[in-house]
Parts: sequence; structure tokens; C-alpha cells
Amino acid sequence: MPAVQSLEPACGSVPVTSEVVWTPEEGSSRDLRHAFGRFATGVTVITIDSPDGPYGMTVNSFSSVSLEPALVLWSVDKASARCHYFQEAPHFVVNILSTDQAATALGFARDPFAFDGIAWCKSDEGLPVLDDCVATLECQLEAVHPGGDHFIIVGKVLKACVAEREPLLFYKGDFGAMA
Repeated sequence: MPAVQSLEPACGSVPVTSEVVWTPEEGSSRDLRHAFGRFATGVTVITIDSPDGPYGMTVNSFSSVSLEPALVLWSVDKASARCHYFQEAPHFVVNILSTDQAATALGFARDPFAFDGIAWCKSDEGLPVLDDCVATLECQLEAVHPGGDHFIIVGKVLKACVAEREPLLFYKGDFGAMA
């Protein structure tokens, strides 16, 4: 029987079509961000009912974790002025944005109170929920874990709503849509 030859590059080798832009010894955090930006993600706005009123933040570091129990996670920069609001909020909403909500994403990236001029309502539990999203997930805070320069926030999903819309994507520092 002939030996099976691997088509994968040997461990530690880099295909000739790739350029090394960052290693722990060389490169800046900007270079690493450039590499991370090659992973297309959905765009979310996490909203809470804070002591200062409805409050939100644009986040693309969102992921599902588990079906049983229903868990999701997202992360927030420890240095962010908004961080403590989300660490202390007992509930939050993950608003998964649609393609026509790029302005909403930009608004919440700049201003946590960017609710003026966009359609939203309060859930039965008093949480701010954005209209016209691909999906919304109402969550109860489950855990907060340190993760480098971020906190990883885990939430238990209490309610999920979906709509037939196209998702807003983030890739290479720009918004886009599925082809």
C-alpha cells in the first residue's frame, strides 16, 4: 500500500502566500488587529438598562457557547469607560444587526446613549431592544471572566427572537453584507 502524503504544510511552516505580520516578539497590537480583522464577524449592539438609562455598545466579539444551557459570550475592553456598566448589569440584550443598521453600529460605537433617531422598545423585563435586527437575545448575566485586556461576559439566554433579514458583517475594518 502506498504511503499517504499530507497536503498540509509541516507544523510551524507558513504557506508561501501568507505574510507574517505579528509574533509576540515582533509587531504591534495594530498588526495583530489587522490579522484578527481577516475573520468576518456579525455585528451586534449589546444593550442594558443602566442607572443612567438605556445604554449600549457596538460589539463584534460575540459567540454562542452552549445550547444546554443556552449560553452566549462577548467581550469588553477593561479600559473602556463603558466596561463597568456591563459587568454590573444583571441582564443584557444582544441585538444582532441587519445590513441596513450600519449607522446604528457606528452610533453606538461612539455614544452609549445613541438611541435617538432609531427604532427601539423596552422588553417585558424593561430591557432596551433594537427594532429591525436579524435576531435579539435577552440574557441574564451568568459569569464574568478576565481574558487579557478584556472581560469575557457570559450570559444565559432567556428569550430569542428572529427576523428574516440579512446580517451586517464586519471584515477588514469595514461593514459589508453576504454575497
